[in-house]
Amino acid sequence: MGDFLQKLLNGLAIGSVYAIFALGYTLVFSILRVINFAHAAIFTVGAYLTYALTGARFGFNGILKNSALPFELPFWLALLGGALGAGLLGIVVEQVAFRPLRKRGSDPLLTLVSSLGVAIAVVNIVQYLFGAENYSYQDPLGGLPGKVDIGPAGIRTVQVVIFVVSMVIVVALTLLINRTRIGKGLRAVAEDADTARLLGIDTDRLVRLSFFISGVLGGLAGTLIAMSVGIAGPSFGIAFGLKGLAVIVLGGLGDIPGAVVGGLVIGVAEAFVPDSLVSYREAVAFVVLLVMLLVRPQGLLGRAQVQKV
Repeated sequence: MGDFLQKLLNGLAIGSVYAIFALGYTLVFSILRVINFAHAAIFTVGAYLTYALTGARFGFNGILKNSALPFELPFWLALLGGALGAGLLGIVVEQVAFRPLRKRGSDPLLTLVSSLGVAIAVVNIVQYLFGAENYSYQDPLGGLPGKVDIGPAGIRTVQVVIFVVSMVIVVALTLLINRTRIGKGLRAVAEDADTARLLGIDTDRLVRLSFFISGVLGGLAGTLIAMSVGIAGPSFGIAFGLKGLAVIVLGGLGDIPGAVVGGLVIGVAEAFVPDSLVSYREAVAFVVLLVMLLVRPQGLLGRAQVQKV
């Protein structure tokens, strides 16, 4: 029972981060019906920005080698600053990769390719600036004990913090979407952008807002993951980007509760991989996805699309 509880807690911790990362995908997809492949690069930038804002020094590669900011913020303020910076980058991505093509009425596939190009450019800029070294945050928990005992299981304190922060973010986003005027506007644009525009809703502003929120979520996810495993170079967001795609398809494309459920399911599934097969853990998300596509193509909480003829 202790081993089962240990794995369950580990799975919920990592699955909650998958969920908030996938929510960034879901917000943009629900409005534009296209995947923002630059989201994985924004995830990486959020982690780097938080690292820089803590006053930590970068390594010996890149043009900013051995440099640090002249000030130092507490970790939680740095986390907020990194998330906001990632949100601003999300707006830049929308202006560069999405808006020009959307205004021309281009095929959504071209927008997808454009966002992929921006993602590659951002990753290479990060590597040019900071090099390809690994980085880790120094004491992000401010001296808290490294382990918490929950019944017969022990779990790293950082994992408890990650789960709690992730769930707070999910609840806050759900309230924003369902209980506020902005949320109603976003849902109206997602339902029918042309009708929303005719009713006086500023759709361009809401699209920019959705990219900002998506970027904030990606930046938060990047920092939360880096709290646990460190920043594994400029490309460390790519693997999580692919898992994020698996999560939103598993939960149901464009469905916010589905993204949360999908993230938790994949996180728990990975945690229960036997130790003898741990080298295959990265494949779990895609095996689960394949089974779901065969059994229920619309996802766990998604609805089948009705084709009108």
